Amino acid sequence: MIKTPYYLIDKAALLRNMEKIAYVREHSGAKALLALKCFATWSVFDLMSQYMDGTTSSSLNEVKLGKLKFAGETHAYSVAYSDDEIAEVLAHSDKIIFNSIGQLTRFTDASAHHVRGLRLNPGVSSSAFLIADPSRPFSRLGESDTDKVSDVILQISGFMIHNNCENNDFALFDEMLRGIEDKFGHLLSQPNINWVSLGGGIHFTGEDYPLEHFCARLKQFSERYAVQVYLEPGEAAITETTSLEVTVLDTLYNGKQLAIVDSSIEAHMLDLLIYRETAKMAPEHGAHQYMVCGKSCLAGDIFGEFNFEHPLKVGDRLSFIDAAGYTMVKKNWFNGVNMPAIAIRQLDGTIEQVKEFGFSDFVNSLS
Repeated sequence: MIKTPYYLIDKAALLRNMEKIAYVREHSGAKALLALKCFATWSVFDLMSQYMDGTTSSSLNEVKLGKLKFAGETHAYSVAYSDDEIAEVLAHSDKIIFNSIGQLTRFTDASAHHVRGLRLNPGVSSSAFLIADPSRPFSRLGESDTDKVSDVILQISGFMIHNNCENNDFALFDEMLRGIEDKFGHLLSQPNINWVSLGGGIHFTGEDYPLEHFCARLKQFSERYAVQVYLEPGEAAITETTSLEVTVLDTLYNGKQLAIVDSSIEAHMLDLLIYRETAKMAPEHGAHQYMVCGKSCLAGDIFGEFNFEHPLKVGDRLSFIDAAGYTMVKKNWFNGVNMPAIAIRQLDGTIEQVKEFGFSDFVNSLS
């Protein structure tokens, strides 16, 4: 039995998402790139690369990882590149997307022989969180002045427009895409523009999502502007595929029944803390309610309140579900709490531990 805590990736669940992505690729003509900012656990890239067209990145390190570990295209994007990394970014990518006209101009000569794109900001998004809203007031994410973009359009061949965030509503996606067409249609129609990335944040692999309508809309957009459409699924690729397995270390009562586990939201599921959300657990029913807490010294290190069939005791194992997105890429050494191992349930049902972290990793992360 693998020692907790550990992330457990289920390849059979991952395959179900991959098959939906393959369906969209086939019926819409769109290409799909894995967004490494959300999920970069390369031990399952062997499966994912069979169903996706490559990767998209947010940094030099992600560009290099995509080029090294994932077959297909490697798209490079960053909010800002520095002088000392641009050469490596170009060497490891097929396309480079600049966040601003300033960056495009700064690196015009260096990228002269590269496929180049520019990020556009349509001014609207589906995000319910200001911290994640790319179109928030005073946003630095992309250009919105169409006149300025027109001045440099001959220097690029495509655009990236990422304004969806946890959007599982096709009608909302369609509405925002119409807004993009209204605002940027004359730019998209330019003869030298031949590809457009619509970014990630579209939960088209979710249950009951209208894939046929989604595919038809993407195909319509592609044909109207004569562009290759790219999607950048992050959570859509790995939703409902992974659990964080933990063990109860202690129980106590302080107005509520409390259970402390060998994990930490600050260290292992940081997005819960950032967005003030509760973890998901399966199963989650019964008459015995506990507040499940992490083992760090942060007072608010709380996974949430859950119901159990029996009172919890030391040694019980718990499973937090849907724990892939923005977890392994954000895990850290807060309090020196040991990082979870990474394990994979293979398609034949066997479980293999592929990575374990220890004291030497903690030491080497500092100086």
